[in-house]
Order: sequence, then structure tokens, then C-alpha cells
Amino acid sequence: MEIITELLAGIVGDAFEKCGYDRSLGRVTMSDRLDLCQFQCNGAFEGAKRYRKAPFMIADEVAAVIDGSKFSKVESVRPGFINLTLKDDELLRFASGAAGSVPASNAGETIVIDYGGPNVAKPLHIGHLRSAVIGESVKRILSACGARVIGDIHLGDWGLQMGLIISELRHRHPDWRCFAADFDPQSDAVPDITLDDLSEIYPLASKKSKEDEKFKREALKATADLQSGDAGYMAVWKKIMDISVPDLRKIYGRLNVSFDCWYGESDAEKYVAPLMELLGEKNLIRESDGALVVDVAREEDTAEIPPVIVKKSDGSNIYATTDLATIIQRQRDFAPDKILYITDSRQSLHFEQVFRCTRLAGLVPESTALEFLGFGTVNGPDGKPFKTRDGGTMRLEELLDTAASAALEKLNESAHADASSAEADKADTAEKIGIAAIKFGDLINQRGKDYIFDMAKFLSFEGKTGPYILYTVTRINSILKKLNVPYDADIRPAEIYSDIERELYLKMALSGETVARAAADRAPNIICENLYQTAALFSRFYHDNRIIDEPNAAKRRDWTALIIAVRRVLMLYLDLLGIEAVDSM
Repeated sequence: MEIITELLAGIVGDAFEKCGYDRSLGRVTMSDRLDLCQFQCNGAFEGAKRYRKAPFMIADEVAAVIDGSKFSKVESVRPGFINLTLKDDELLRFASGAAGSVPASNAGETIVIDYGGPNVAKPLHIGHLRSAVIGESVKRILSACGARVIGDIHLGDWGLQMGLIISELRHRHPDWRCFAADFDPQSDAVPDITLDDLSEIYPLASKKSKEDEKFKREALKATADLQSGDAGYMAVWKKIMDISVPDLRKIYGRLNVSFDCWYGESDAEKYVAPLMELLGEKNLIRESDGALVVDVAREEDTAEIPPVIVKKSDGSNIYATTDLATIIQRQRDFAPDKILYITDSRQSLHFEQVFRCTRLAGLVPESTALEFLGFGTVNGPDGKPFKTRDGGTMRLEELLDTAASAALEKLNESAHADASSAEADKADTAEKIGIAAIKFGDLINQRGKDYIFDMAKFLSFEGKTGPYILYTVTRINSILKKLNVPYDADIRPAEIYSDIERELYLKMALSGETVARAAADRAPNIICENLYQTAALFSRFYHDNRIIDEPNAAKRRDWTALIIAVRRVLMLYLDLLGIEAVDSM
């Protein structure tokens, strides 16, 4: 599809070239003063420096020769702006084709996105929210723009938490066959372990390791033995995975978050030996206090960049080891053009070290981009990381349940509620509203910034919230049902009757550009902002006009075409955010 600003830039660029100037000066942007014009070109200011000429003189020359067939207004405004306004029929033509369409700005690219990153055997908590919802949205945006995108959860399933759990289980159940020297994986089984067991064991074992040095050493040894393939420990590990992964899938499923690959650090284990061999061949490894490290500091660094530890003194791997090995795996499996990592901003140093080591070792081609997309923290009203009332870290499942319950309560109290809805339908709607509230409340913030989690604000049916957006869609659904028109009916508008319609069509004409910009910046908040603006414009149009009762059939038909196009754009944006719409509220 065409992007409208690029199309207009071509027309204005032709005019600059015709006047003897560089055509690249014809860049066009949307105006922030729609009362004056719809689009603007500021190239005369840059041209003034190059051609030693007053900006207004260049603007006057160019405006006089612009092909005016698509414009109702072309004017040069001092000190050097070129203001442009499209004819209504041109705006309608473009907006009708652009609404709900996305440019293939990332076509041909293969992109791996590393997001989610939970540790198995530990319940998901609110700290896992941002990686999941941001990663899912970035994946959807880039995929919509034509990229082949592989989302990888990158499970933490091979580190110290496993050693802690195994050690605690061994203390509690020394008679289990999996802890015997002659354990036979063919004939011996690991007794049942439940999610509740794991939820109790891990925090206890973690606390114990901080207070009991002997237990900590046992856990570290168990970790190293597991990574070396100890048969009994591997059997316990498999049992833990069989319990944990389905629960993770269930909770991520509620968030409408999915992964193409459920690889863990354990899957990278077979690439650790080739990694170490390659680092050794390139003379990148040195010993430091018994550990093996790679120096990644550069002379130009203004802050200290410590060496990367690739093997601990006990021979076990750490995050950097598996991250580097995983890069080898991804290169062999997917040969990606880009690898994106979506994690807490506080991991920026870790990924800077990993990326530098990757370049030194040549694990990927120089052309392969490695990007760290850090995000801020979810804070409570006190500005500190969000906690439960008793001061603990809130489980993600509990947060989702709370949002769904609060949404159901609001739905039952709402004057808009459908009294005939079955309780099951109402509960399903409340679940979607609650999830929309949480996801939109998160994604509308700039990725790198912290934000305050405010459930009451997020669940409001007014303002920049997920429920407001969903209600706007249901309002359109209701109108179309009363008009007996399918949601996807192909109706082409013939006329624009008001400035608010003109503004709506202009907003929709720019929807493709909005998605392309969100893809380039890896910024779902751009989608959120435009989603809200489109919904708010529709609400103004709705309150100004009686669509169903409009006596003029041609006008009613044009308005029907308009709201179908609005719905298409709203649904596109919601899908890119990973938010499910509801049919009625």
C-alpha cells in the first residue's frame, strides 16, 4: 500500500526539482494545525541554507508549480512553509483504501524477538507483565509490516533455581530413586510434584541459600551436575518442566500472548561447547579467579564495562553463557536479520556485554542487528515497584483475576450493560475488558519509562483506557446491527459533510504510516495513542449526528461507510496490541 505522506512528498519533490532544487526537500508531514491545512512541507528552510536564498522565496517558487490536481489548497506561508490540503474526493479515495491496511515496510526481514523470559518452577508475577505484552505487540506490528517474526519465550530452565529446588527436594526426600547413584531413567520414576509444591519450595530454598552456606554450595553443585547431564537430576528437571510449562501457557494465553518457540536455556546447552571452542580459537578467553571470562571493554568507553563471565569457577554456566549459545542456535535455525531482546532496562549492561562478545566472536554476520529494548518498571502509587497489600510481589494470575472481577462488577453496574446476557457471556466479556484495561494501561506508556499501575483508572470507561476503546467498538457494532449492515460490508463513501468527518478520514488515511512508525521505533504506544485519537474522533462524530435516523439515504450510506472504515482501523490497532474486542457491553 502507499503511504500518503510519501505520495504527497513525491508530488512536492517534483515541484522542488522543477524549480532547480533537490527533490528530497519535498518531505511532507501531517499538520498540527488542521484549521490551517492538512499537510505541510518545511523543505524551504533546509533549502535556504543550501542555496543561500530566503525560505519564503523558495516556498513561493515551489508552491506556484505544485501539481494542484489533488489539492483544494496549496499556499506558501511566511517565513517559508508550504501548506497543503487535499480535495475531499482524494482524501476519500486514499482513506478508503488505507483504512486497516499496513505497508510492507519490513518485508523480507527475518526477526527473532526474545521476550517473556520467565523462570520455570516459579509463578509469574507482575514483573513479567511488561515483557510479555510489549513483546507480543512488537511481534504483531513487525509481522503486519511484512517481516517473518519468530517470538521466543526463552525460558529460564537451566540455572540456579533448578539447583535450589533439586537440593531442597533431596533434603526432604532422600529416599527418592532419582537421588540414588544407580538411578535408571528407564525403570525409575520421579514421584509427583505439584505447582503448589514448587510455589512453596523455591522461595524457601532461595531464602535458605542466603542463610546457609552449605546449602548454597549444594545448590550450586546440583546446578552444575544438572547441566552436566546427571540422569536423576534430569528426571526431576523434566518433571518440573511438565508441571510448569502448561501453567505458563495458560496464563500467557489469558493475556493473548503466544510464542512461536518455547525454547529454554536448556535448549542452548548443546551449543555451549561449540561456543567455548570458538572463543578459545579466537584467543578471547582468559582465567579470572577460577572463572573463564572474555574482555569486552573498549578504549572509548566512558563507563566501566566488566568482562563477560562465560564459565563460573565451578564449571557451571550463567546467563551470559546461555545467551551467547542461544545466539548461535538462532543463527543456525533462523539466520535472522535482527534479534530483539525485550527485558527490564536494568539488564542493559548484561546485553551490552553479550552483544560485544557476540561481535568479537563473530557469532552472527556484521549485518545482523542486535537490539536491546529495555522497559521501565510497574510501580505502585508510592512510586516503588508494585506490591500486594501485604508487601509481597503480586502474582500475574491474581492480577488478571482482580481485573476481571472488577470489570464484571463495573459491567453489572453499568447503564450500558446488556441485561439479557448469560452469566457465562458476561464473565467472558469481563475477562476481555479486564485484560484490555491492563494491556492498554501498560502499552500506552513509552516503553522505557516507569509507570504507576492504577487499576481504577485503567478500568474506567472514559479517557485513554482499554475499556473506552472496547466500548467505542461495541457502539459501532450496535449501529451496524440496527442498520442491518455487516461489519465488513464493502461500501465506498461518496461525500464528506463536516470537518469532523474530514478529520476522521485524515486520521485513517495515516493509519498505515502510524503502523510503519510504530514498527520502526518498536513502540506500541504510538498505536495506543492513535487508537485513542481515532476512537475519540468517532465519539465526537457520533454525538454530533443521528446516523440511524438520518432521513437522507445518501448521507446515511456515506456515514455507514465511514463507521465501517473506523471500525476496521480500530480492530487493526487492537489486534496489533494483542487486545481482543467484545461484540457488546
